[in-house]
Amino acid sequence: MANYPRNPDGSIKVSWVTTVAFIIFHIGAIAALFFFSWRLLAVAFLVHFCCIGFGIGLGYHRLLTHRSYKVPKVLEYFFAICGTMTLEGGPIFWVSTHRKHHQFSDHEGDPHSPRENGGWWAHILWMTFGDPFHNKAEMARKYAPDLSRDKFMVWLNTYHWLPLTVFGLGMWAAFGYEYLLWTVFLRVTYGLHVTWLVNSASHMWGPRRFETRDDSRNNWWVALLTFGEGWHNNHHAHPKSARHGLAWYELDVTWIQIWILKKLGIATNVKVASVDGELEVEAKAA
Repeated sequence: MANYPRNPDGSIKVSWVTTVAFIIFHIGAIAALFFFSWRLLAVAFLVHFCCIGFGIGLGYHRLLTHRSYKVPKVLEYFFAICGTMTLEGGPIFWVSTHRKHHQFSDHEGDPHSPRENGGWWAHILWMTFGDPFHNKAEMARKYAPDLSRDKFMVWLNTYHWLPLTVFGLGMWAAFGYEYLLWTVFLRVTYGLHVTWLVNSASHMWGPRRFETRDDSRNNWWVALLTFGEGWHNNHHAHPKSARHGLAWYELDVTWIQIWILKKLGIATNVKVASVDGELEVEAKAA
C-alpha cells in the first residue's frame, strides 16, 4: 500500500462514507439472494439495463464524457438521471474522473490505473482509499467545464443520491422489501462491479488492436457484461467514437441503441471509427 493516498501523519487515507456505503450495499445484495424469484430477477435486470445501459453507456460515457453523438436536451437529462441510479456519483464527478483517466491513462495522475497499485486498486480501492472529489469545484472547472455551466447538471451532481433514494423508497412502499433488495442493493452492487471491470480487467487482460500509450485491452466478457464497454482498446484509440465494437464479431449493445436512435432521427452528429482507424461523422445536426 506504499502508493496509496496518505494523511499528513503517514496513515492511509480512507474515504469512510464511500467504504461504509459499499459495505451496506454488499450486505443488502447478499440478503437479496435469500428471496429469489424469476420475477424479481427480471425486474432487477430491466432496471439494471436502464441504469447501466442508458445511464452509464449511453449517458455518462459516450454522450456526456466524449460527446460522440447528440440527442435532445430532455433525453440527455434523462440519461443523466439514470446514471445517478448506479451509485457511481453525479454526472460532473463521473465525467471529470473519466476525462482525467483518458488524459493520464496508466500514467501518474490516472485515478484508477492497475499498473502501479494492482487490479484491486483499479477495481474498487481507488474509491475506498482515494480522495473523494464529488463536489470539488476546481476538478469540475478543469475537466467538465461544459457540464459545470449547465444548472440542471450542477444540481443533479450535488443531489445525485436523490433519484436512487426516491426509487428505492417507492419500490419498498409499492412492492415490499424483496423488491428493494433486488432492484436497489443487488442491482446496484452488480452494476458497480461490472463497471469497475472496465477499469481493472480491461486494462489487464485481452488483445490489443491499436498501439495506444496505455494498457487498454479488448475484453470480450467485460464487453458482454457492460453492453459493449469492454472493447476498451478500441475506445482508448478512438475515444470520440460512439461505436466501441468495431469488428462485426464485437457485440456492442450500446452502439446498437445509438444506431437505432440515429435511424429514428433522434441521435445526430454520430461519430464512428472503423477497424482501420478512420473516424467519421455519420449524421450531422439539423
